[in-house]
Amino acid sequence: MRNLITGSVVCLLLSLWTGSIFAEEIALTWESMADHYKVPQWFEDGKIGVWTHWGVPSATDESRPNDGSLYGRRMYRPNEGESGGQLEMTKTLAAFHAKRYGPPSAFGYENLVPLSKAENWDPVSLVKFFKDNGARFVMPVACHHDNFDMYDSFHPWNSMDMGPKRDTPQEWKAAATEHGLKFGISARLYWSPCFFNTARKYQTPGTVEAKLFNLEFDPKGYASQDSWNEHWYARCWEIIEKYDPDMFNNDAPFPSEKAGKSLGVRLFSSYVNRDLKENNGKQTAVFSCKSGNLNRKAFTYNLERGGSEKIQPKPWMWATDLSGGWYYRKGADNRMSVPVMIGNTVDAISKNRVVMMNVALRGDGTIPENQAAYLTAFGGFLNTCGEGIYGTRPWKTFGEGPTKIKDGRQGENHRDFTQNDIRFTTKDGLLFAFVLGPPTKDIVIKTLASEASLDGEIGSISMMGADEEIQWNRNTDGLTIQLPKTLPNLPVIGFKLILKKLANPKPTS
Repeated sequence: MRNLITGSVVCLLLSLWTGSIFAEEIALTWESMADHYKVPQWFEDGKIGVWTHWGVPSATDESRPNDGSLYGRRMYRPNEGESGGQLEMTKTLAAFHAKRYGPPSAFGYENLVPLSKAENWDPVSLVKFFKDNGARFVMPVACHHDNFDMYDSFHPWNSMDMGPKRDTPQEWKAAATEHGLKFGISARLYWSPCFFNTARKYQTPGTVEAKLFNLEFDPKGYASQDSWNEHWYARCWEIIEKYDPDMFNNDAPFPSEKAGKSLGVRLFSSYVNRDLKENNGKQTAVFSCKSGNLNRKAFTYNLERGGSEKIQPKPWMWATDLSGGWYYRKGADNRMSVPVMIGNTVDAISKNRVVMMNVALRGDGTIPENQAAYLTAFGGFLNTCGEGIYGTRPWKTFGEGPTKIKDGRQGENHRDFTQNDIRFTTKDGLLFAFVLGPPTKDIVIKTLASEASLDGEIGSISMMGADEEIQWNRNTDGLTIQLPKTLPNLPVIGFKLILKKLANPKPTS
C-alpha cells in the first residue's frame, strides 16, 4: 500500500502535537469542553443539512431483503444471543447472500468491495441539488461499521486503493466549497471490531483481509484494548487533519476516560483546539455526538430519529433518514410522509434544533428518485418559507396544538399534524407562525391572544408565498386569521407577523 505509516506511529505523533495546546485552550476534560464549547453562528443560522450514507453496502444487490444497514454482519451468521425479528432478519439476509453471491467462505465481504465503483457519482451536481433544495451544509460518512474508509486512508481498506478509487471526501468538500456550503464528516468506526465477530471464522490472520475484519483486536474487549483505542484515534485524526471539516460527527461510542486513556475527549478537544488555533481563538467548527449521558454543553447533541417536547437551551441536531434504511436498498421505505417530515422539521427548528436529512446514494453514486422527491418538496417549502427558517431563533414558546412530540431518541413523530398545531420562530423583530396541517377553516392561535406578552403590537400579517391580503383579529380567545381564499400548494403554511414596538410594553411574567 502507498502509505506505510502505521496507526500507532501516527497516534504517537498526533499525541505529541495536540498535547502542546491543551493547556492554552481546552483542557483534556469534558468539564473544560463544557466551559469553552460554543456553537458557531453558521450552524445555528443554516438549519438544514444533508447527511450521506454511501459505500460498499450501497453497491450490493439493490433487491436484497432488509438488512437493517448491517449487511456485512448479517451475511455471515447470527450473533450469539440474537433473537426475535433481528434473528429472522439475519437468517434471511445470510440465505440471500449465499444464493446471490455464494457462501461467505467463498465470497466474503471483501469480495463485495470491487462492486462499489461510483461510476456515475457527480458530487458537484449532487451538492448543487442539495443546495437548490435548501441544504446549507453537507456531511458524508467517512467510515461505517464495515471498517472500509471512503477516503484516502493509511488503513489499507480505503476508497483510493479499492472500489471507487477516488478520494470521496476531498471531492465532496471541493463541491461544497464551490457552492458555498459548509462541509462536515461523520465517522462510525468504533463498533467495527465487534461488527465482524461472526466473520472471524472465515479469516486468516496476517493477511490484508485480516485488517478489514479487525482480527488483531478483541471483538468483545476492544474498548479496553489500548491498541484499538490508539488505532481509532489515529484513523479519526487523519480525517480531521486531511479534510479539515467544518463539522465532525462522531456517530458511535469512543474511548472512555476509564478504559480508553481519555482518547475520546482528547480527539474531540484537539479538534476544537485546532480550530481555535487556526481562527484566532474563535470557534468555527462543530463537534457532534450521541452521548446524551455527558454534559451536553460540551458538544452539539445528535438526537438521531428523536424528538424534543420543549425548547432546548443550546442548538441540537435532529438526524433523520429519507431512504428508510440509511444505506440504499430498493425496497426500503421511509415511513414518514413528506408533509410530516416538513412539519417535524419546523417543530425541530422551533425548539432550537438543526435538521440533518440522510440521503442514501445508489452504489453508482446517483440519488434515488424517491429521495430526490423528498428533497424537492423541502426545496419548494423552503423557497417559499425560508425567511422564517434560516437565521431564526426560538421564540418565547415553541407553539401549541394537540400533536405531542415524544422526548428522546428513536421516537420521531410519524403522525399527521393538524391545523391547530402551530410553531413559532423569530428573527429581526419578526414573528413567524407556521400552521403544520393544511387549514380548512379560520386559524386560531391561542398563544397570541390579546393578553399575551409580545415584543410589540401586531402591525400586519402576511402569508408567505402569496400576495393575498390577510384578514385577522385579536381578542382574549386568541389571534384569528381568516382562512385565505387561496393557499400555497405546501403541506405547511407560514405567516409573517410584523411587530410594532410598544411605548410601554407589558412586563413578562
